[in-house]
Amino acid sequence: MTSPEHAVLVTYALSDDRFGEEMERKAIYALQARLKEAIGAADAGEFDGNLVGGGEVELYAYGPDANRLFAAMEPQLRAFPARPAHAVLRFGEADDPTAVEQRIDL
Repeated sequence: MTSPEHAVLVTYALSDDRFGEEMERKAIYALQARLKEAIGAADAGEFDGNLVGGGEVELYAYGPDANRLFAAMEPQLRAFPARPAHAVLRFGEADDPTAVEQRIDL
């Protein structure tokens, strides 16, 4: 049996209620590159992508241990200036109604 896939789901507010400004989106793409590198260096999982709209951006990363994954990402997440922001660590599969989630304000 394989271990359940955990997740780190990060949400940042954008400057407007739609897709933010172009410079914000460029900063997000740069952040994504740094997150991919950090996650890979820690062998903690993988960065899966983003969803932009409705005045926020959501970033998605997955791996076998949400704590380890967040530890690899945390320095970059905290350094990113957009606020308000938070991360949700999910300890289990997305379709598992018993999966524990922990919210961390950034």
